[in-house]
Amino acid sequence: MLAPPLQVIDSFLLQYNVGDALLIVFVLGLLATLPLKSRKVTMLHIIGFGALFLLLPGSMFAVSSDGAHLLGSVLQYKMLGLGLLVIGPVLYTTASR
Repeated sequence: MLAPPLQVIDSFLLQYNVGDALLIVFVLGLLATLPLKSRKVTMLHIIGFGALFLLLPGSMFAVSSDGAHLLGSVLQYKMLGLGLLVIGPVLYTTASR
């Protein structure tokens, strides 16, 4: 009885990779930390996701042949993680609260 809704969800999620899901969760989480008005919390969020993007295996970011993903290649996900890991600590140390 639960099979048809699960098949619909599964067919929708098969179009995306882990990198796309992480990117969407990163943006939503970033928007959720902004009302807290704490730069340290926001920068910890950025550092955490930077580490995730950089440390996850490249096979999890595999891009399918249709190319309908948010970022084009594994290298772009890794560079995003590296950029977040460089920017995050710098802004964290300059935060006053």
